Amino acid sequence: MTVEVRTPAGATDGTVELPAEIFDVQANIALMHQVVVAQLAAARQGTHSTKTRGDVRGGGKKPYRQKGTGRARQGSTRAPQFAGGGIVHGPQPRDYTQRTPKKMKAAALRGALSDRARAGQVHVVSDLVDGETPSTKAARTFLGTVSEARSLLVVLTRGEDTGWKSVRNLPNVHTIWPDQLNTYDVLVNDDVVFTKSALVAFLEGPTRGRAKASARSGEVAEADAPYGEGSHAALADGSEPDGFPVKGNQSSKLYHLPGTSFYNRTEAEVWFASAEDAEKAGFQLPPSQRKEDDK
Repeated sequence: MTVEVRTPAGATDGTVELPAEIFDVQANIALMHQVVVAQLAAARQGTHSTKTRGDVRGGGKKPYRQKGTGRARQGSTRAPQFAGGGIVHGPQPRDYTQRTPKKMKAAALRGALSDRARAGQVHVVSDLVDGETPSTKAARTFLGTVSEARSLLVVLTRGEDTGWKSVRNLPNVHTIWPDQLNTYDVLVNDDVVFTKSALVAFLEGPTRGRAKASARSGEVAEADAPYGEGSHAALADGSEPDGFPVKGNQSSKLYHLPGTSFYNRTEAEVWFASAEDAEKAGFQLPPSQRKEDDK
């Protein structure tokens, strides 16, 4: 996929190639949802706290005798049924962080960027303003010619201070460093704008994933049949090879069948024609599914 490099002067400064293994892979919706939910959960402060009946001040004395009053027996005026009493099952401080493997984060980001790139919503510019003087007006005008989107994610390197100062006051522009690029910010903004140097820095990072650098969409990334007949190597775009519906994970040696709970959340590292082929290669069902089969 080729994208023109726009300049603040309105000209075109050549083109850049967006690698297919990052900008043209199959988007896994369930995976992107899981990663975004985990990111938003990790951002929660988790300091909410309510007082139970043991935390509320007072209430140590029995309000009235046990028998003879005709009223319901009570042991404390700080019980939950009293005004000023403790809270039952109220929120307590907790950590909302969810563990998300790096491979899942990288795969979700590749899927989000691919979705934007296929829709023509990834742009590359040489710089945001000409010269060394920051100009919010010039940056806003230039970005308006690059994209008509309501919200923009602008990716800058840490050395591009002029560009950063030029757009930091624009309400519809969110700036980010290449190593901070994430699935949520890509999805929550309409278009993604890279400076040329930021794109180079991003492509040199870890998001490229496993050895797919030279593969293109629809091409086999590794040997055609890494585990012999009945197996198929992963495609560079992450799609399912024809006739190979079973997903395999090489690190865990587990395979997943279509329709099972982990199928949509798994990025296949190898594909199999059937469960029998997967088991011949030494792969197993996840333990939870093995227990269900035993029943």
